[in-house]
Amino acid sequence: MTAGGPAQGTTQRAFGRISQSDDDKGGLRTAFAGLTTRGRSFLAAGVAAAVCAYVLGQGDLLRVGLLLAVLPLVSAIVLYRTRYRVAGSRRLSPARVPAGSESRVHLRMDNVSRLPTGLLMLQDRVPYVLGPRPRFVLDRVEAGGRREVSYRVRSDLRGRYPLGPLQLRLSDPFGMCELTRSFSAFDTLTVIPRVEALPPVRLSGEAQGYGDGRQRSLALAGEDDVIPRGYRHGDDLRRVHWRSTAKYGELMVRREEQPQRARCTVLLDTRRIAHQGAGPDSAFEWAVSGAASALVHMLERGFSVRLLTDTGNSVPGEGSDGFAGSTTESADAAGMMMDTLAVVDHSDGAGLSRAYDVLRGGAEGLLVAFLGDLDEEQAAVAARMRQRSGAAVAFVLDNGAWAHGAQAPSAQLEERLRLLREAGWTALAVPPGQPLPELWKQADRQRTGVMGRSEAQATGGWS
Repeated sequence: MTAGGPAQGTTQRAFGRISQSDDDKGGLRTAFAGLTTRGRSFLAAGVAAAVCAYVLGQGDLLRVGLLLAVLPLVSAIVLYRTRYRVAGSRRLSPARVPAGSESRVHLRMDNVSRLPTGLLMLQDRVPYVLGPRPRFVLDRVEAGGRREVSYRVRSDLRGRYPLGPLQLRLSDPFGMCELTRSFSAFDTLTVIPRVEALPPVRLSGEAQGYGDGRQRSLALAGEDDVIPRGYRHGDDLRRVHWRSTAKYGELMVRREEQPQRARCTVLLDTRRIAHQGAGPDSAFEWAVSGAASALVHMLERGFSVRLLTDTGNSVPGEGSDGFAGSTTESADAAGMMMDTLAVVDHSDGAGLSRAYDVLRGGAEGLLVAFLGDLDEEQAAVAARMRQRSGAAVAFVLDNGAWAHGAQAPSAQLEERLRLLREAGWTALAVPPGQPLPELWKQADRQRTGVMGRSEAQATGGWS
């Protein structure tokens, strides 16, 4: 048993109390059904001794038999009639963890009655993928006392896993009877994909909103301002707009021109026919982890980011245009997208046409795609996506190579990559187990090697 303290990024939730009224629902039948193996053995031995005493006419043996039979019954009745009120709470630290990382679950039990409890056994229900079912024994909790215990959970598979409800087992001092009571509430542990830190890449085309230069205008005027606006204390008098001042009868100032916020769409191909294999080391899990890494990296760089799947469903942040909101909302937007990626699964779709229809021509900014196997038709659809983005980077997984452990891309994949590159994509094959940061650097070298500096500045860069 370990004591639990406060931790950043935790969630705490009270999950109710257990009182005498809960026992009344089952009646004495429930109490007798809770007899342990020892209790049932004592009862059977007592009945057998009583029968033998009656047949043989042995009074002493009869008294022994009655004692053996009555002891478990009295223990069950006393345990049933014991008045107890126990309250509890659970705290996850943290409630959202990457795959392969541990989270600690803190349990707190409070005896809110005026009498001390007997022996308490706690058991929390957890899915088998999180580890063995934790069990704790609390010897005695005094009136108004508190006990805190904790255990660790870990999963290599992303997903949302329920924790609880907590079960409380009561036992008499002789171990003749056990009663189990369950709290009703449970908590959820969210296991998100692994996120890898990506190297920064120098952005080009900052005039179109890509880069750190846009922060300068944000420091001078807020996003909610209009042109012109009323004078505010501290505004530079050189920005006074005299024509508007004369029109409105109050001092008006000009706002500095503000570039458009850079946008990025991360496309994740979830088609079942495009991915083979399962498990934490499969190609599909690599694609999900890659999408998560790209989302976090672009949000950290100040981009407005949107997650898009082949089904045409997007997961925006707080923005009304379908993209994540301002920088102050990036953490909430990232959490929303990570929760979606934690439970994303294969789709039954056969193509990428729905995702293509969602993309708007020229307004999507950067497009980062994680694609599975592409036939000739779907490769053509993906190639046309380049016309609806400012820049496009594709990481194409060769499932045949992942299945057999081959490092060289197949001839079919090379043909698909050639088609994407001719359409303007920066396209790379993903061999088995290749880390995304290395591919990120290769994509940058491929882009700067194929495109000239003037062309790169005209179309915008990526990071």
